[in-house]
Amino acid sequence: MSERISRDDVAHVARLARLALTDDELDRFTGQLDAVLDHARDVEALDLDDVEPTSHPYRLVNVMRDDVVNSSVDRAEVLAAAPAAEDHQFRVPSILGEAP
Repeated sequence: MSERISRDDVAHVARLARLALTDDELDRFTGQLDAVLDHARDVEALDLDDVEPTSHPYRLVNVMRDDVVNSSVDRAEVLAAAPAAEDHQFRVPSILGEAP
């Protein structure tokens, strides 16, 4: 990865993606993509032979807690505050055009 991206390369990719870019956008995106490729070259140049492959940059810790039963809000009280309830459940408007 040693070549720099050209304005023609960006115009070609834009054409393939059916993007209509202005001259200003071509100039801007060429600079931005070149900066991204520069960064990729920097990463590629790093000596990573002694680095273990990982799927995450930070050590993951299980953040789950024990499942403990606690008191909760009263179902009847919550349903009484709902705009509509039916058969001990919230009643909501149909969104798929189907009758309940």
